[in-house]
Formats: sequence, C-alpha cells, structure tokens
Amino acid sequence: DLASLGYKEPVLISGTDGVGTKLMVAKLANKHDTIGIDCVAMCVNDIAAQGAEPLFFLDYIACGKNDPALLEQVVAGVADGCVQAGSALVGGETAEMPGMYPEGEYDLAGFAVGVVEKDQIIDGRTIQPGDTILGLASSGPHSNGFSLIRKVVEVAGADWNMPFDGATLADRAMEPTRIYVKQVLEVMKSVKIKGMAHITGGLVENVPRVLPEGVQAVIDGKSWTRPAIFDWLQEKGNIDSHEMHRVFNNGIGLVVIVSAEDAEKARAAFEAQGEKV
Repeated sequence: DLASLGYKEPVLISGTDGVGTKLMVAKLANKHDTIGIDCVAMCVNDIAAQGAEPLFFLDYIACGKNDPALLEQVVAGVADGCVQAGSALVGGETAEMPGMYPEGEYDLAGFAVGVVEKDQIIDGRTIQPGDTILGLASSGPHSNGFSLIRKVVEVAGADWNMPFDGATLADRAMEPTRIYVKQVLEVMKSVKIKGMAHITGGLVENVPRVLPEGVQAVIDGKSWTRPAIFDWLQEKGNIDSHEMHRVFNNGIGLVVIVSAEDAEKARAAFEAQGEKV
C-alpha cells in the first residue's frame, strides 16, 4: 500500500538483471555465498540511479539439478543484498531443468520494483555544462567484464587461487557488487542530484546515457586510484585504455552529477555515509 509510505504522487520504477558469466567464476572458485548480493545490486542500483527507493525484489534460479546446499548459499546472498538495499524479498522461483542445464550449473536473475515521488525522479534532464561529476568507488569488477577476465586469466596462465592484493585472485574478482541505495537516498535529502549512472560496463558507455543532448562528460582518469585487479588485467591481457574503460568500471561503481556549487556538500554527504568519493 503506497499510501502507507506517505507518497503523494508515487511513480513505480522497475529493473531486472542477472550476473552474467561471473557465475562461471563462482563455480571455479566454489564461492556462491555472495553472487546473490551481485544479483540484487545490479537491479537496485539501477533503480536508485533514478532516485527511487527499492520496495521489493524477486529472484529466479534455473538449474540442471536442485542442489539444496548450493542454492541455500545463493539465496542467503540474495537476502543479504536485500538487507543492504532496504528491500523486501517477497518471493522467487527455482526451476529445475535437466537437459537445459548440466548438473552443477545454474543461472541467476532478479527483478526489483521501487518507488519515487514524481517531482523527485532523477533523469539527467537538468544537467548542463559546468556541473560536477562525482565517482563513488567500486569494490572491483562488480558483475561485468567476466568473459574478458576469464580470457585474460587463461591467456596469462594464472591460477584463480594465487595470492593477489592481500587475498587471492578469485577473492578480488568475486568481491560482491557494492549497493549504493541507502547512501543515495540519504544524500538526496540534503543535495539536489541531477543525474546518476550505475557503471555496469564502462564509464564511456554508461555515463553518456544520462546526459542531455549537446552535453558531454569530461573525466580525469588520474583523479582516482584503480583497484589493483584492473592494472593486472590491463597488463596481462594487453588491453588498451579505451577498451578497459568500455568493459570495466575501473574502480568507479556509481557516477553522481551535481551542480558545481553543490559538489563539496555532496562529497561530504557521501563520505559521511562511508563512501569513497
């Protein structure tokens, strides 16, 4: 009942997504407890980027054979993601499809619905030259670029379990996608956010989607420090910089655009929420 939430002109915002071939790395690393967080994040961050509060989430798991212990790990991650997003987990579907999926294989997708006050929808239409772009740090590759990541690991002859950046390569690749929902909703209370882009691929593809016609983004690539995994991928895969910024987030998980006069206030507000800006 949206009336119980106090909205005057509620608009529903929905999003659906999966986690792509990151699932293959989860299987290689035998680590399935955070992949559900990724699934929730991919949906609720898209909703939050439009200024909406996620209301509820549903998951869909398709598998060759029901493995209760494995699916329990996956769903625990989904529940954890929903807690981080302040979203209710209201249901889901597990489809056992032998012949479609080999035993031990599964796919995961999700669907989320959120709500925003009509006059608070964030769609980028007021963005103009001179505005400031803030980047919120990612935890790593999040849920994108894993086909290329697997290829680089293969070409480099690397071991997923090799020590890397204080953990293992698999650990750093599998870092769960950060969920920015609560931070964004809190900052919206004190700062006018003009536009946001959830960086699900690279900056060069995601940021322009939120910009009005005739406006371009100018980003200084030296203004933040990339997580070590991106440097390793670029070196071992001999990947040029444009391709890196097309495929990977390179350390920026969410882009927030505000007016220049609000930039420092927005930075401070996000940092107060624990964000690296």
